[in-house]
Amino acid sequence: MVPGVAEKVQVGTQLASPTAKEQIESVSTQLSTSEYMTQYFVPFLKDPVIQLTGGLTIIGIILTIFVITGSSNAVNFTDGLDGLAAGCVVLVAGVLALVAFFSNNIEMSRYLNILYIDGAGEIAVFLSATMGACLGFLWYNGHPAQVFMGDTGSLALGGILGVAAVLLRREVLLALVGGIFVAETLSVILQVASYKLRDKKRIFLCAPLHHHFEYKGWPETKVVLRFWIIGLLLAVIGAISLKIQ
Repeated sequence: MVPGVAEKVQVGTQLASPTAKEQIESVSTQLSTSEYMTQYFVPFLKDPVIQLTGGLTIIGIILTIFVITGSSNAVNFTDGLDGLAAGCVVLVAGVLALVAFFSNNIEMSRYLNILYIDGAGEIAVFLSATMGACLGFLWYNGHPAQVFMGDTGSLALGGILGVAAVLLRREVLLALVGGIFVAETLSVILQVASYKLRDKKRIFLCAPLHHHFEYKGWPETKVVLRFWIIGLLLAVIGAISLKIQ
């Protein structure tokens, strides 16, 4: 059947078009949790780029641990300026919530060519609650901050993003829309590696990356605002990837 063209079925002596629901139910298949959790997707591509089976599932377990711990620590590294981490978490959680919402709707998931995940709506609700909590926190965490997140908050928020991405099979999308978190983490890794391997030579004036720009003379509010803008652009690209695939 050609996509988008209703197939005619015989009803008595008349031709009738099946309803959209009937068409969807006739072509949709339900994957078990163990099946869909072995598939890995990247933005702008419809089909999974890799599927781990058998002993290769060990790699998937290691990757899951890496994504969750990496995301948790990445948000922790970003939490160094007033409002920076909370604002970026809102953007990333918003995109993942959008993915979760569409993934829970069989018609929208088929239209967008994304994996249908039964129960993903609960993930969307939880991420929306996370966004609301961060926005409320940001009201008092904006410069000059009255309250601070600390390691307890940043590690937990990063863990939430990592777990949501793993459950939605959108680990690469998390790296894309959370590009600020990735840049902050890479700056720390590169700085430490350069200091140890290049006779105490540094790449950045200071790490994580936001402190580098502070040392260059940028005001704190300027650094935060520009990081937010970059984060927003990445979030828009991530959202667009749902349709262009």
